[in-house]
Amino acid sequence: MDRLHLIEVFVAVADAGGLAAAARKLGLSAPAVTRAVNELESRLGVRLLTRTTRVVRVTEAGARYAEDGRRILGALAEADASATGIHGAPRGRLTVTAPVMFGTRYVTPIVTDYLQRHPLTSAACWFVDRVVNLIEEGVDVAVRIGALPDSSLQAVRVGQVRLVVCASPAYLKAHGTPQQPGELVGHTIVSASGVTPTSEWRLQVGGARQAVRLQPRLTVTSNEAARAAALAGFGLTQLLSYQVADPLREGTLIAVLQEHQPPPLPLHVVHREGRHASRKVRAFLDLAIESMRAQSALQGF
Repeated sequence: MDRLHLIEVFVAVADAGGLAAAARKLGLSAPAVTRAVNELESRLGVRLLTRTTRVVRVTEAGARYAEDGRRILGALAEADASATGIHGAPRGRLTVTAPVMFGTRYVTPIVTDYLQRHPLTSAACWFVDRVVNLIEEGVDVAVRIGALPDSSLQAVRVGQVRLVVCASPAYLKAHGTPQQPGELVGHTIVSASGVTPTSEWRLQVGGARQAVRLQPRLTVTSNEAARAAALAGFGLTQLLSYQVADPLREGTLIAVLQEHQPPPLPLHVVHREGRHASRKVRAFLDLAIESMRAQSALQGF
């Protein structure tokens, strides 16, 4: 079989997570897809898939080959588009993922702007508070907060955010303002499990990072709920700076223990297509990077 056809079939299997699903996507029979994968593995002398009667998984070598294959197919599509005179027009479906609050506040405006600029595109936004595997789940671009593990993904740093302990002016007037991390024990604590799943707040004490174990009076599963409780004057909470940027600026929340804040967390835009990213992905990356770097709330202020 033609080598490009084999690559196309294997990438479809990797993206779809199965031979039958890839066959439906490509309009081929399941045996034809199986033969193509077998021939590619035979040519390479490497096992690309682990197959059982119930599940198909991409091996480590297969994941790397699938990523390279996507780049090859993307470059070919770009060449075809250029030859037909549509090189300058991003087109196709873009999938973006980000944490829930971040996606709602910062990514949605970027996506709608992108769609208005590029009428031949569509988009799907996955706003979830978990790390989405771009390769396994077929996602084009992700926003990641925190240190990145070593991977084959491409990352562009666009800013940084901080963990902020804050409360309403009314709460602090009634209960006092903690001056040292140890004083938090005597306060009403609101814990957002999305940020502090172990009920430990990370703070700097004497130049070293320290986890302060607390007994929350209220534990919630969303950062928005924790912010709402703090705004209502119920207690102290710890959230990321972008999540409370507006209340801090307006004075409806006040940051405390600022000299004990831990180091900022990097903010990255991550994608899986490398230097040869498709036109639709490159256009979105350019817009997202420019927009996020222009947001003071995303620069650790």
